[in-house]
Amino acid sequence: MRNLHEILGWVVIVSNGFVGFWALAAHKNEQLRHPSLWIATGFAQILVLLQVLLGVFLFAAQDIAVEQFHMFYGFVAMITVGLIYSYRHQLRDHLYALYGGGGLFLMGLGLRASFLQG
Repeated sequence: MRNLHEILGWVVIVSNGFVGFWALAAHKNEQLRHPSLWIATGFAQILVLLQVLLGVFLFAAQDIAVEQFHMFYGFVAMITVGLIYSYRHQLRDHLYALYGGGGLFLMGLGLRASFLQG
């Protein structure tokens, strides 16, 4: 399970980075605005939630010693997904920038959490 958490962590980092850059590029270039961006973004953000739940399960069930900030970054990532989603209506004119910046922020949180645990 611990290996799955590590592998899923890198999938979360790469997928959120990818959709983040894509959304920022789509903010500037309308040709990149495709419905598959939202599918990929939803998938990447659901992976964040699954990753946090898996981490909580590992911590609770296997009593693994974890850096406090590793858990902090995981919970901040989970909250970030909710905040991005909740601000989508207020920032409708800047939706691609919101999801682009949010995806890159999630990527950064994942990188920081993974280097703390290494």
